[in-house]
Amino acid sequence: MVGGAEPLGAGPMIHTMSEGGKPSYALVTAAYNEEKFIQRTIESIIAQTVPPQKWIIVSDGSTDRTDEIVETYARQYGFVELYRITEEHARNFTAQVNAINAGFVRLRGSGWDFIGNLDSDITLDPDYFEKLLERFSKDPGLGVAGGFIYEEEEGSFISRRSNSIDSVAHGVQLFRRECLEALRGYTPFSWGGSDSHAVVRARMNGWRAESVPELKAFHHRPTGGGFGGLRYQYKGGQMDFYLGTHPVFEMFRMARRFRSKPYVIGPIARLAGFAWGYVSGQRRQASPEFIRFFRAEQMNKLRALWTGRSTTPRMSKRSEP
Repeated sequence: MVGGAEPLGAGPMIHTMSEGGKPSYALVTAAYNEEKFIQRTIESIIAQTVPPQKWIIVSDGSTDRTDEIVETYARQYGFVELYRITEEHARNFTAQVNAINAGFVRLRGSGWDFIGNLDSDITLDPDYFEKLLERFSKDPGLGVAGGFIYEEEEGSFISRRSNSIDSVAHGVQLFRRECLEALRGYTPFSWGGSDSHAVVRARMNGWRAESVPELKAFHHRPTGGGFGGLRYQYKGGQMDFYLGTHPVFEMFRMARRFRSKPYVIGPIARLAGFAWGYVSGQRRQASPEFIRFFRAEQMNKLRALWTGRSTTPRMSKRSEP
Protein backbone atom coordinates (compact mmCIF):
# COMPACT_ATOMS: atom_id res chain seq x y z
CA MET A 1 0.00 0.00 0.00
CA VAL A 2 1.16 3.55 -0.73
CA GLY A 3 2.53 5.31 2.31
CA GLY A 4 2.06 2.23 4.47
CA ALA A 5 -1.73 2.53 4.40
CA GLU A 6 -3.69 -0.47 5.65
CA PRO A 7 -6.29 -2.26 3.52
CA LEU A 8 -9.87 -1.05 3.73
CA GLY A 9 -11.75 -2.67 6.58
CA ALA A 10 -14.91 -2.07 8.51
CA GLY A 11 -13.37 0.02 11.31
CA PRO A 12 -15.47 2.03 13.77
CA MET A 13 -18.61 3.01 11.87
CA ILE A 14 -20.19 6.46 11.70
CA HIS A 15 -23.29 6.09 9.55
CA THR A 16 -23.81 8.84 7.00
CA MET A 17 -26.91 9.59 4.94
CA SER A 18 -27.41 12.06 2.15
CA GLU A 19 -29.94 14.85 2.39
CA GLY A 20 -33.51 13.59 2.56
CA GLY A 21 -32.46 10.23 4.01
CA LYS A 22 -31.44 8.83 0.61
CA PRO A 23 -28.52 6.40 0.26
CA SER A 24 -25.16 8.15 0.45
CA TYR A 25 -22.05 7.50 -1.58
CA ALA A 26 -18.41 8.53 -1.67
CA LEU A 27 -15.93 8.46 -4.55
CA VAL A 28 -12.18 8.04 -4.99
CA THR A 29 -10.28 9.18 -8.08
CA ALA A 30 -6.60 8.49 -8.74
CA ALA A 31 -4.98 11.21 -10.84
CA TYR A 32 -1.48 11.54 -12.25
CA ASN A 33 -0.84 14.56 -14.50
CA GLU A 34 -4.48 14.81 -15.55
CA GLU A 35 -4.75 18.55 -16.20
CA LYS A 36 -6.16 17.81 -19.66
CA PHE A 37 -9.14 15.83 -18.35
CA ILE A 38 -9.70 16.37 -14.61
CA GLN A 39 -11.67 19.61 -14.87
CA ARG A 40 -14.34 18.06 -17.07
CA THR A 41 -14.60 15.13 -14.68
CA ILE A 42 -15.03 17.43 -11.69
CA GLU A 43 -17.64 19.55 -13.45
CA SER A 44 -19.50 16.35 -14.33
CA ILE A 45 -19.70 15.27 -10.68
CA ILE A 46 -20.61 18.73 -9.40
CA ALA A 47 -23.55 18.70 -11.82
CA GLN A 48 -24.95 15.41 -10.47
CA THR A 49 -28.57 15.55 -9.25
CA VAL A 50 -27.35 13.42 -6.32
CA PRO A 51 -23.73 14.46 -5.64
CA PRO A 52 -21.37 12.40 -3.47
CA GLN A 53 -21.09 13.14 0.23
CA LYS A 54 -17.32 12.85 -0.13
CA TRP A 55 -14.93 12.73 -3.08
CA ILE A 56 -11.25 12.11 -2.48
CA ILE A 57 -9.06 12.90 -5.48
CA VAL A 58 -5.68 11.27 -4.94
CA SER A 59 -2.96 13.13 -6.83
CA ASP A 60 -0.23 10.53 -7.22
CA GLY A 61 2.82 12.76 -7.55
CA SER A 62 1.38 14.97 -10.30
CA THR A 63 3.81 17.53 -11.71
CA ASP A 64 1.40 19.47 -13.92
CA ARG A 65 -1.61 21.63 -12.93
CA THR A 66 -3.70 18.72 -11.60
CA ASP A 67 -3.33 19.71 -7.92
CA GLU A 68 -4.04 23.36 -8.65
CA ILE A 69 -7.24 22.53 -10.52
CA VAL A 70 -8.49 20.18 -7.81
CA GLU A 71 -7.68 22.66 -5.02
CA THR A 72 -9.67 25.36 -6.80
CA TYR A 73 -12.78 23.18 -6.67
CA ALA A 74 -12.06 21.88 -3.16
CA ARG A 75 -12.23 25.47 -1.88
CA GLN A 76 -15.68 25.89 -3.44
CA TYR A 77 -17.21 22.48 -2.73
CA GLY A 78 -16.88 20.94 0.71
CA PHE A 79 -17.22 17.35 -0.48
CA VAL A 80 -14.10 17.57 -2.69
CA GLU A 81 -10.79 16.70 -1.02
CA LEU A 82 -7.31 16.65 -2.54
CA TYR A 83 -4.99 14.01 -1.11
CA ARG A 84 -1.39 14.05 -2.32
CA ILE A 85 1.02 11.15 -2.58
CA THR A 86 4.56 12.48 -2.76
CA GLU A 87 6.76 9.42 -2.32
CA GLU A 88 8.70 8.18 -5.35
CA HIS A 89 7.51 4.92 -6.94
CA ALA A 90 7.28 3.21 -10.31
CA ARG A 91 4.61 4.39 -12.75
CA ASN A 92 2.77 1.17 -13.51
CA PHE A 93 -0.56 -0.60 -13.06
CA THR A 94 -0.04 -1.10 -9.33
CA ALA A 95 0.60 2.61 -8.73
CA GLN A 96 -2.95 3.53 -9.72
CA VAL A 97 -4.43 0.70 -7.66
CA ASN A 98 -2.40 1.71 -4.61
CA ALA A 99 -3.53 5.31 -5.01
CA ILE A 100 -7.19 4.26 -5.14
CA ASN A 101 -6.74 2.01 -2.10
CA ALA A 102 -5.14 4.92 -0.23
CA GLY A 103 -8.29 6.91 -0.94
CA PHE A 104 -10.48 4.03 0.21
CA VAL A 105 -8.57 3.90 3.50
CA ARG A 106 -9.30 7.59 4.10
CA LEU A 107 -13.00 6.77 3.87
CA ARG A 108 -12.76 3.95 6.41
CA GLY A 109 -14.98 4.36 9.45
CA SER A 110 -17.53 6.58 7.72
CA GLY A 111 -20.81 4.88 6.98
CA TRP A 112 -21.28 5.72 3.34
CA ASP A 113 -23.75 3.28 1.86
CA PHE A 114 -21.72 3.04 -1.35
CA ILE A 115 -18.09 3.70 -2.25
CA GLY A 116 -16.84 3.96 -5.80
CA ASN A 117 -13.85 4.40 -8.03
CA LEU A 118 -14.11 6.99 -10.81
CA ASP A 119 -11.40 7.49 -13.41
CA SER A 120 -10.10 11.02 -13.93
CA ASP A 121 -10.98 11.07 -17.65
CA ILE A 122 -14.67 10.12 -17.35
CA THR A 123 -17.74 12.36 -17.62
CA LEU A 124 -21.31 11.37 -16.76
CA ASP A 125 -24.83 12.54 -17.42
CA PRO A 126 -26.24 14.62 -14.51
CA ASP A 127 -28.64 11.89 -13.34
CA TYR A 128 -26.10 9.06 -13.60
CA PHE A 129 -25.63 8.44 -9.88
CA GLU A 130 -29.28 9.09 -9.04
CA LYS A 131 -30.30 6.28 -11.40
CA LEU A 132 -27.46 4.01 -10.31
CA LEU A 133 -28.42 4.35 -6.64
CA GLU A 134 -32.01 3.53 -7.56
CA ARG A 135 -30.73 0.35 -9.17
CA PHE A 136 -28.95 -0.63 -5.96
CA SER A 137 -32.05 0.17 -3.86
CA LYS A 138 -34.16 -2.22 -5.92
CA ASP A 139 -31.65 -5.09 -5.64
CA PRO A 140 -30.18 -5.75 -2.15
CA GLY A 141 -27.97 -8.47 -3.64
CA LEU A 142 -26.24 -6.08 -6.05
CA GLY A 143 -22.70 -5.61 -4.78
CA VAL A 144 -20.98 -3.67 -7.57
CA ALA A 145 -22.44 -1.81 -10.55
CA GLY A 146 -21.74 0.91 -13.08
CA GLY A 147 -22.62 2.16 -16.53
CA PHE A 148 -21.42 1.26 -20.02
CA ILE A 149 -18.24 2.95 -21.23
CA TYR A 150 -18.56 5.08 -24.36
CA GLU A 151 -15.45 6.08 -26.33
CA GLU A 152 -14.99 8.60 -29.10
CA GLU A 153 -14.53 7.34 -32.64
CA GLU A 154 -14.55 9.67 -35.62
CA GLY A 155 -16.22 12.45 -33.65
CA SER A 156 -18.97 10.37 -32.01
CA PHE A 157 -19.14 8.44 -28.74
CA ILE A 158 -20.00 4.78 -29.22
CA SER A 159 -20.36 1.90 -26.79
CA ARG A 160 -17.05 0.15 -26.06
CA ARG A 161 -17.03 -3.27 -27.73
CA SER A 162 -15.93 -4.97 -24.51
CA ASN A 163 -18.94 -3.69 -22.53
CA SER A 164 -20.73 -6.56 -20.81
CA ILE A 165 -23.81 -6.59 -18.59
CA ASP A 166 -22.26 -9.10 -16.17
CA SER A 167 -19.04 -7.14 -15.68
CA VAL A 168 -18.29 -3.58 -14.56
CA ALA A 169 -15.60 -1.39 -16.10
CA HIS A 170 -12.83 -0.22 -13.79
CA GLY A 171 -13.42 3.50 -14.29
CA VAL A 172 -16.99 3.46 -12.95
CA GLN A 173 -17.14 0.73 -10.30
CA LEU A 174 -19.51 1.62 -7.44
CA PHE A 175 -19.54 -0.87 -4.55
CA ARG A 176 -22.03 -1.50 -1.82
CA ARG A 177 -19.98 -0.70 1.27
CA GLU A 178 -20.29 -4.19 2.75
CA CYS A 179 -19.10 -5.70 -0.51
CA LEU A 180 -16.02 -3.47 -0.71
CA GLU A 181 -15.13 -4.07 2.93
CA ALA A 182 -15.19 -7.83 2.32
CA LEU A 183 -12.83 -7.33 -0.62
CA ARG A 184 -10.59 -5.04 1.48
CA GLY A 185 -10.09 -2.79 -1.53
CA TYR A 186 -8.42 -3.69 -4.80
CA THR A 187 -5.68 -6.30 -5.14
CA PRO A 188 -2.72 -4.91 -7.16
CA PHE A 189 -1.36 -7.04 -9.99
CA SER A 190 1.72 -6.53 -12.15
CA TRP A 191 -0.17 -6.21 -15.43
CA GLY A 192 -3.55 -4.87 -14.34
CA GLY A 193 -6.81 -6.74 -13.91
CA SER A 194 -7.57 -5.52 -10.39
CA ASP A 195 -11.02 -4.41 -11.54
CA SER A 196 -11.91 -7.80 -13.04
CA HIS A 197 -10.49 -9.53 -9.98
CA ALA A 198 -12.70 -7.41 -7.70
CA VAL A 199 -15.86 -8.15 -9.71
CA VAL A 200 -15.24 -11.90 -9.73
CA ARG A 201 -14.38 -11.95 -6.02
CA ALA A 202 -17.60 -10.06 -5.31
CA ARG A 203 -19.52 -12.86 -7.04
CA MET A 204 -17.47 -15.44 -5.11
CA ASN A 205 -18.73 -13.74 -1.95
CA GLY A 206 -22.34 -14.02 -3.06
CA TRP A 207 -22.91 -10.56 -4.55
CA ARG A 208 -24.15 -9.73 -8.02
CA ALA A 209 -22.27 -7.47 -10.44
CA GLU A 210 -24.01 -5.57 -13.21
CA SER A 211 -23.34 -2.96 -15.86
CA VAL A 212 -26.35 -0.85 -16.81
CA PRO A 213 -26.38 -0.16 -20.59
CA GLU A 214 -28.60 2.93 -20.34
CA LEU A 215 -26.15 4.63 -17.98
CA LYS A 216 -23.43 6.11 -20.16
CA ALA A 217 -19.90 6.91 -18.98
CA PHE A 218 -17.98 8.95 -21.54
CA HIS A 219 -14.29 8.04 -21.65
CA HIS A 220 -12.19 10.87 -23.09
CA ARG A 221 -8.85 9.08 -23.49
CA PRO A 222 -8.39 6.15 -25.88
CA THR A 223 -8.05 2.85 -24.03
CA GLY A 224 -4.41 1.89 -23.76
CA GLY A 225 -3.33 5.31 -24.94
CA GLY A 226 -0.63 5.48 -22.31
CA PHE A 227 1.08 2.32 -23.54
CA GLY A 228 0.61 2.18 -27.30
CA GLY A 229 -1.86 -0.15 -29.03
CA LEU A 230 0.18 -3.32 -29.50
CA ARG A 231 1.98 -3.03 -26.17
CA TYR A 232 -1.39 -2.58 -24.48
CA GLN A 233 -2.69 -5.74 -26.16
CA TYR A 234 0.42 -7.70 -25.18
CA LYS A 235 0.12 -6.62 -21.56
CA GLY A 236 -3.55 -7.53 -21.67
CA GLY A 237 -2.55 -11.07 -22.59
CA GLN A 238 -0.14 -11.17 -19.65
CA MET A 239 -2.95 -9.95 -17.40
CA ASP A 240 -5.20 -12.76 -18.64
CA PHE A 241 -2.49 -15.29 -17.79
CA TYR A 242 -1.83 -13.90 -14.30
CA LEU A 243 -5.56 -13.95 -13.48
CA GLY A 244 -5.86 -17.56 -14.61
CA THR A 245 -7.99 -17.23 -17.75
CA HIS A 246 -8.80 -20.65 -19.24
CA PRO A 247 -6.80 -21.19 -22.48
CA VAL A 248 -9.94 -22.24 -24.38
CA PHE A 249 -11.72 -19.07 -23.31
CA GLU A 250 -8.69 -16.98 -24.28
CA MET A 251 -8.73 -18.46 -27.77
CA PHE A 252 -12.44 -17.73 -28.08
CA ARG A 253 -11.90 -14.11 -27.06
CA MET A 254 -8.99 -13.76 -29.46
CA ALA A 255 -11.23 -14.89 -32.32
CA ARG A 256 -13.81 -12.26 -31.41
CA ARG A 257 -11.16 -9.53 -31.23
CA PHE A 258 -10.32 -9.95 -34.90
CA ARG A 259 -13.32 -7.67 -35.52
CA SER A 260 -11.74 -4.81 -33.56
CA LYS A 261 -8.82 -2.49 -34.25
CA PRO A 262 -5.93 -3.10 -34.57
CA TYR A 263 -7.17 -5.92 -36.79
CA VAL A 264 -5.36 -9.27 -36.76
CA ILE A 265 -2.12 -8.03 -35.21
CA GLY A 266 -3.88 -6.81 -32.03
CA PRO A 267 -5.38 -10.20 -31.09
CA ILE A 268 -2.11 -11.92 -32.01
CA ALA A 269 -0.19 -9.56 -29.70
CA ARG A 270 -2.60 -10.36 -26.86
CA LEU A 271 -2.30 -14.09 -27.45
CA ALA A 272 1.50 -13.71 -27.48
CA GLY A 273 1.39 -12.05 -24.06
CA PHE A 274 -0.83 -14.85 -22.76
CA ALA A 275 1.37 -17.58 -24.21
CA TRP A 276 4.53 -15.98 -22.80
CA GLY A 277 3.26 -16.67 -19.30
CA TYR A 278 3.32 -20.39 -20.06
CA VAL A 279 6.56 -20.39 -22.05
CA SER A 280 8.48 -18.43 -19.40
CA GLY A 281 7.04 -20.40 -16.49
CA GLN A 282 5.57 -17.36 -14.80
CA ARG A 283 3.70 -17.81 -11.53
CA ARG A 284 0.06 -16.82 -11.51
CA GLN A 285 -0.80 -13.98 -9.15
CA ALA A 286 -4.43 -14.87 -8.39
CA SER A 287 -5.27 -17.45 -5.73
CA PRO A 288 -6.11 -21.07 -6.71
CA GLU A 289 -9.65 -20.57 -5.32
CA PHE A 290 -10.13 -17.54 -7.53
CA ILE A 291 -8.79 -19.29 -10.64
CA ARG A 292 -11.12 -22.28 -10.15
CA PHE A 293 -14.16 -20.03 -9.81
CA PHE A 294 -13.05 -17.73 -12.64
CA ARG A 295 -12.52 -20.62 -15.06
CA ALA A 296 -15.83 -22.20 -14.11
CA GLU A 297 -17.56 -18.92 -15.00
CA GLN A 298 -15.73 -18.70 -18.30
CA MET A 299 -16.52 -22.25 -19.36
CA ASN A 300 -20.13 -21.73 -18.34
CA LYS A 301 -20.30 -18.75 -20.70
CA LEU A 302 -18.97 -20.85 -23.56
CA ARG A 303 -21.41 -23.65 -22.68
CA ALA A 304 -24.30 -21.17 -22.66
CA LEU A 305 -23.31 -19.90 -26.11
CA TRP A 306 -23.26 -23.46 -27.41
CA THR A 307 -26.36 -24.91 -25.72
CA GLY A 308 -28.37 -21.85 -24.68
CA ARG A 309 -28.28 -23.05 -21.07
CA SER A 310 -25.99 -22.07 -18.22
CA THR A 311 -25.30 -22.82 -14.59
CA THR A 312 -23.86 -20.48 -12.00
CA PRO A 313 -20.66 -21.40 -10.11
CA ARG A 314 -21.52 -21.44 -6.43
CA MET A 315 -19.43 -20.39 -3.47
CA SER A 316 -20.67 -19.53 -0.03
CA LYS A 317 -20.74 -15.89 1.04
CA ARG A 318 -17.51 -14.45 2.45
CA SER A 319 -15.75 -17.62 1.36
CA GLU A 320 -12.44 -16.02 0.31
CA PRO A 321 -10.35 -13.95 2.73
